[in-house]
Amino acid sequence: MVSAGGQTVRTVLGDVAPGDLGVCDAHDHLFLTSPQLPGQELDSVDSAAAELAAFRAAGGRSVVQWTPHGMGRRAAELPGLARTSGIRIVAATGLHQAVHYAPEALTGLRAEGLEAVFVRELTRGIGDSGVRAGLIKVAGGFHGLDAHARWTMTAAAGAHRATGAPIAVHLELGTGALDVLDLLCGELEVPPGKVILGHLNRDPDFEVHREAASAGAWLAFDGPSRAHHTTDWRMPDAVRALAEAGHGDRLLLGGDTTTAAARSVNGGPGMPHLLRRVRPRLVRAVGEELVDRMVTANAGRAFAVAWAG
Repeated sequence: MVSAGGQTVRTVLGDVAPGDLGVCDAHDHLFLTSPQLPGQELDSVDSAAAELAAFRAAGGRSVVQWTPHGMGRRAAELPGLARTSGIRIVAATGLHQAVHYAPEALTGLRAEGLEAVFVRELTRGIGDSGVRAGLIKVAGGFHGLDAHARWTMTAAAGAHRATGAPIAVHLELGTGALDVLDLLCGELEVPPGKVILGHLNRDPDFEVHREAASAGAWLAFDGPSRAHHTTDWRMPDAVRALAEAGHGDRLLLGGDTTTAAARSVNGGPGMPHLLRRVRPRLVRAVGEELVDRMVTANAGRAFAVAWAG
């Protein structure tokens, strides 16, 4: 089934109508490995299955995994996890900051052609898994864009033009949103409605938030379960300010669990925290209707594509 505009969300079990996502965690990780996470990698299939079960018990129905190329996505495991849990899963292609990769891995991607890698994973599948990605994940730097970010975003823009896929952006500590939009939507001419800006809760600059929303980008408030992010308590205020400015239809909510210790099955807040604790607090700030829209209709629209491949 597809939407009236012919758009679908590409999940690991196939394309579905945007409205079929249900309650969606718009940014999280079932698997994630990096030299920056020694001893805390998300690499257990059993733990991923248990976390999905806990999320479903809390009312969740879909998860968008932003884990990009070369960071332990375990794409072949995702269809089985989706079937067993009853949770729709969307996988990602893309590339994170250079610090997450060995230099030789990046050299190989340059030789192969990064845009071609993204397009292949969106249209044919990740490796030999047969699982097609449903979004492109890239990353900016702290208050700016280095050469690596410009390379990955240029490749992402090309892959978007070839497929229609949305581009989700890790903003380092929530900064650099306007620089990203200048590059992706200005220089590279990606429609703002196909850009999802992540981690805006980490830099509660309401003026930047309003400018990004006014441009037409999606704003993801994700990762609100990390105690060391001292700005997280400002998230309800940021969401309220955007809603009052008329931008409630541009907002998304995600958990962004990135370490094994943060999983609920290991004693951390994990994915269920988004619905058990964060959602009620946001409801008190902006009302149930808007929060329901953020985790259902908005998510469906943000990740829906009239796929060209």
